[in-house]
Amino acid sequence: MSETIDQNTFEQILEMDDEGDNEFSKGIVFGFFDQAESTFDKMEKYLADKDLGELSSLGHYLKGSSATLGLIKVKDACEKIQHYGAGKDETGTNDEPDQEVSLENIRKTLTQVKKDYKEVEDFLRRYYGEPSS
Repeated sequence: MSETIDQNTFEQILEMDDEGDNEFSKGIVFGFFDQAESTFDKMEKYLADKDLGELSSLGHYLKGSSATLGLIKVKDACEKIQHYGAGKDETGTNDEPDQEVSLENIRKTLTQVKKDYKEVEDFLRRYYGEPSS
Protein backbone atom coordinates (compact mmCIF):
# COMPACT_ATOMS: atom_id res chain seq x y z
CA MET A 1 0.00 0.00 0.00
CA SER A 2 2.84 2.41 0.80
CA GLU A 3 4.00 2.81 -2.82
CA THR A 4 0.57 3.58 -4.23
CA ILE A 5 -1.35 5.11 -1.31
CA ASP A 6 -0.07 7.54 1.31
CA GLN A 7 -1.31 5.83 4.45
CA ASN A 8 -1.47 9.00 6.59
CA THR A 9 -3.56 10.86 4.01
CA PHE A 10 -5.92 7.93 3.49
CA GLU A 11 -6.31 7.45 7.24
CA GLN A 12 -7.45 11.07 7.50
CA ILE A 13 -10.27 10.23 5.09
CA LEU A 14 -11.13 7.14 7.15
CA GLU A 15 -11.29 9.23 10.32
CA MET A 16 -14.34 11.00 8.86
CA ASP A 17 -16.30 7.72 8.89
CA ASP A 18 -18.74 6.89 11.65
CA GLU A 19 -17.49 4.14 13.93
CA GLY A 20 -18.00 0.73 12.31
CA ASP A 21 -19.29 2.30 9.10
CA ASN A 22 -17.13 3.22 6.12
CA GLU A 23 -19.93 4.65 3.98
CA PHE A 24 -18.62 8.22 4.04
CA SER A 25 -15.08 7.37 2.92
CA LYS A 26 -16.42 4.77 0.48
CA GLY A 27 -18.57 7.47 -1.12
CA ILE A 28 -15.56 9.74 -1.54
CA VAL A 29 -13.39 6.95 -2.97
CA PHE A 30 -16.03 5.62 -5.34
CA GLY A 31 -16.85 9.17 -6.44
CA PHE A 32 -13.18 9.53 -7.31
CA PHE A 33 -13.37 6.35 -9.42
CA ASP A 34 -16.14 7.91 -11.54
CA GLN A 35 -14.25 11.18 -11.76
CA ALA A 36 -10.97 9.51 -12.75
CA GLU A 37 -12.52 7.35 -15.45
CA SER A 38 -14.39 10.31 -16.92
CA THR A 39 -11.22 12.41 -16.85
CA PHE A 40 -9.18 9.67 -18.54
CA ASP A 41 -11.79 9.53 -21.32
CA LYS A 42 -11.56 13.31 -21.75
CA MET A 43 -7.76 13.09 -21.80
CA GLU A 44 -7.92 10.54 -24.62
CA LYS A 45 -10.17 12.88 -26.61
CA TYR A 46 -7.95 15.92 -26.07
CA LEU A 47 -4.88 13.84 -26.86
CA ALA A 48 -6.44 12.94 -30.22
CA ASP A 49 -7.29 16.65 -30.69
CA LYS A 50 -3.70 17.61 -29.71
CA ASP A 51 -5.12 20.09 -27.17
CA LEU A 52 -2.25 20.56 -24.73
CA GLY A 53 -4.04 23.27 -22.75
CA GLU A 54 -7.00 21.03 -21.93
CA LEU A 55 -4.67 18.14 -21.12
CA SER A 56 -2.73 20.33 -18.70
CA SER A 57 -5.98 21.46 -17.08
CA LEU A 58 -7.28 17.90 -16.71
CA GLY A 59 -3.94 16.76 -15.30
CA HIS A 60 -4.13 19.52 -12.72
CA TYR A 61 -7.74 18.64 -11.87
CA LEU A 62 -7.10 14.94 -11.33
CA LYS A 63 -3.82 15.63 -9.52
CA GLY A 64 -5.74 17.46 -6.80
CA SER A 65 -8.40 14.79 -6.42
CA SER A 66 -5.88 11.97 -6.25
CA ALA A 67 -3.70 13.89 -3.77
CA THR A 68 -6.71 14.32 -1.46
CA LEU A 69 -7.01 10.54 -1.22
CA GLY A 70 -3.26 9.96 -0.99
CA LEU A 71 -2.99 8.16 -4.33
CA ILE A 72 0.72 8.82 -4.84
CA LYS A 73 1.40 7.31 -8.27
CA VAL A 74 -1.78 8.71 -9.80
CA LYS A 75 -1.07 12.17 -8.39
CA ASP A 76 2.53 12.14 -9.63
CA ALA A 77 1.54 11.04 -13.14
CA CYS A 78 -1.23 13.65 -13.34
CA GLU A 79 1.28 16.31 -12.33
CA LYS A 80 3.52 15.21 -15.20
CA ILE A 81 0.58 15.45 -17.62
CA GLN A 82 -0.12 18.94 -16.28
CA HIS A 83 3.50 19.95 -16.95
CA TYR A 84 3.68 18.32 -20.39
CA GLY A 85 0.45 20.03 -21.38
CA ALA A 86 1.95 23.36 -20.34
CA GLY A 87 4.90 22.78 -22.68
CA LYS A 88 7.31 21.83 -19.92
CA ASP A 89 9.34 18.77 -18.98
CA GLU A 90 8.08 16.31 -16.36
CA THR A 91 9.38 18.48 -13.51
CA GLY A 92 7.71 21.62 -14.84
CA THR A 93 10.97 23.57 -14.78
CA ASN A 94 12.30 23.33 -18.33
CA ASP A 95 10.50 24.32 -21.52
CA GLU A 96 9.66 21.68 -24.13
CA PRO A 97 9.17 23.61 -27.37
CA ASP A 98 8.14 20.60 -29.48
CA GLN A 99 4.41 19.98 -29.17
CA GLU A 100 4.75 16.46 -30.60
CA VAL A 101 7.26 15.54 -27.88
CA SER A 102 4.83 16.85 -25.25
CA LEU A 103 1.96 14.87 -26.77
CA GLU A 104 4.04 11.68 -26.87
CA ASN A 105 5.07 12.21 -23.24
CA ILE A 106 1.41 12.61 -22.29
CA ARG A 107 0.45 9.51 -24.29
CA LYS A 108 3.05 7.41 -22.44
CA THR A 109 2.19 8.89 -19.06
CA LEU A 110 -1.55 8.42 -19.61
CA THR A 111 -1.00 4.75 -20.45
CA GLN A 112 1.01 4.29 -17.24
CA VAL A 113 -1.35 6.25 -15.00
CA LYS A 114 -4.28 4.14 -16.15
CA LYS A 115 -2.37 1.02 -15.05
CA ASP A 116 -1.47 2.65 -11.72
CA TYR A 117 -5.07 3.77 -11.26
CA LYS A 118 -6.39 0.26 -11.99
CA GLU A 119 -4.03 -1.19 -9.39
CA VAL A 120 -5.16 1.22 -6.67
CA GLU A 121 -8.82 0.95 -7.72
CA ASP A 122 -8.69 -2.85 -7.36
CA PHE A 123 -7.02 -2.52 -3.96
CA LEU A 124 -9.59 0.00 -2.69
CA ARG A 125 -12.54 -1.98 -4.04
CA ARG A 126 -11.28 -5.02 -2.12
CA TYR A 127 -10.73 -2.84 0.96
CA TYR A 128 -14.38 -1.81 0.85
CA GLY A 129 -15.53 -5.38 0.19
CA GLU A 130 -16.51 -4.78 -3.42
CA PRO A 131 -15.52 -6.89 -6.41
CA SER A 132 -12.73 -5.59 -8.62
CA SER A 133 -13.95 -4.03 -11.83
